[in-house]
Amino acid sequence: MAETKKKKLALEIIERLKKEYPDVACSLDYNQAWKLLVSVRLAAQCTDARVNVVVQELYAKYPDVKSLAAADVADIEQIVRPCGLGHSKAKDISACMKILDEQYGGEVPSDFDALMKLPGVGRKSANLIVGDVFGKPAIVTDTHCIRLVNRMGLVDGVKEPKKVEMELWKLIPPQEGNDFCHRLVIHGRDVCTARTKPRCHKCCLEQVCGKIGI
Repeated sequence: MAETKKKKLALEIIERLKKEYPDVACSLDYNQAWKLLVSVRLAAQCTDARVNVVVQELYAKYPDVKSLAAADVADIEQIVRPCGLGHSKAKDISACMKILDEQYGGEVPSDFDALMKLPGVGRKSANLIVGDVFGKPAIVTDTHCIRLVNRMGLVDGVKEPKKVEMELWKLIPPQEGNDFCHRLVIHGRDVCTARTKPRCHKCCLEQVCGKIGI
């Protein structure tokens, strides 16, 4: 499909998803930027719902960046173990909080490249932070996003997250990217599912979807 047609399709999909899901937000609970940074690291290969439960104990014991930075990695691991990959996640969280405490005065940097240098932070996490916390243009290519944009025909058989992100930057207006990705998560969980047959009969995109790919 030519890029001009894909842009037109993208705008149609954006508008239909807006009508279907007018109010969207990150499904990870947080009230401070550093907490989203912690939660998004814990969310790797774990559900957001479980992360939201586990972090309650973590923040009760370590209520700020400084206390979490000073915590023993083993103590962090003990709390976050239910999220899976406990040791590596605890190690990354500890190292990340130390950098925030020592280099940024306990604040989370708003610069994408600075975020990418933090332990355990990749493009997906950095985009989520700059989009949700700082309101900058962002495209978060999680598994729902990758699956759905392939099915819809916005990208053609592209599975590598960074490549999908780069393709979507060409098609999605910058101010729409962040909410568009949040809407894809909701749509991917409820309608265009991965583990069951997609519920095309109840999909707001049925008339425009490319239905190609996965």
